[in-house]
Amino acid sequence: MSQTVFCRKYQKELDALPFPPLPGKKGQEIQASVSRQAWEEWQALQTRLINEKHLNMMDPANREYLMEQMERFFDNEETDRAEGYVPRDA
Repeated sequence: MSQTVFCRKYQKELDALPFPPLPGKKGQEIQASVSRQAWEEWQALQTRLINEKHLNMMDPANREYLMEQMERFFDNEETDRAEGYVPRDA
């Protein structure tokens, strides 16, 4: 039987992540409050932001920027978008 979590993004019970997606306390917090669906959607946005904005993951400022965008995404706040990105269904 699949475990569920009350997802902070969708405000309903959805499938949980099978393991913390990040190390440490932050990963445990995400696993306890973010659904698998929301995490997968965040990963797609994160990839677009990294690629389109040419972020360097060795740069602490770029990593901090992504963490801020992640929090905004899960809290249903406005996030940055990759310029020129057009969703497939548009």
